[in-house]
Parts: sequence; structure tokens; C-alpha cells
Amino acid sequence: MAASSRAQVLDLYRAMLRESKHFSAYNYRTYAIRRIRDAFRENKNVQDPVEIQTLVNKARRDLGMIRRQVHIGQLYLTNKLIIENQEKPKT
Repeated sequence: MAASSRAQVLDLYRAMLRESKHFSAYNYRTYAIRRIRDAFRENKNVQDPVEIQTLVNKARRDLGMIRRQVHIGQLYLTNKLIIENQEKPKT
């Protein structure tokens, strides 16, 4: 993979994770993060430039979908789950 496409893929990966963390619903947030990580790990060994570009285009469409879903989810806020209210242990 060329250095520029590698940087492009990493930027896209980070953007998708960052945007997924804005889901207000815990279940959607954890599911989206898990699916993004799994999809990128599954395709990390792809070498064909055409297939890489196809996957990058799909990821861009998915990023747009995530942004729309986050926006829609913010219109209909719900109470946090008990698991979200737990304090993180201090180290």
C-alpha cells in the first residue's frame, strides 16, 4: 500500500471511530466501534489498489451514514444506562 493511501485509510479509520463515539445510545456506540475495528482488521492485508480504493469509498459512505445517524440520535435523547453511569477506576 502506498504511503499516501495508508495515511488516507488511517485518517478515515480515526474519523469513523471519533464520530462513532458521539452516538448517544451506549449500544449503538459500542456496536459501531466494534464493527469499524473488525472491518478494518479484516481488510488490513488487502494489497490490490483497486480493491483498496473500493473499500475506502465504502468507508467514506459509511462515515457519512454514521454522521447522519449520530445527528438523528441527538434529536431523540434517552436516559443513560446504568453501565454508562459507573465511575472509571482511578489509577
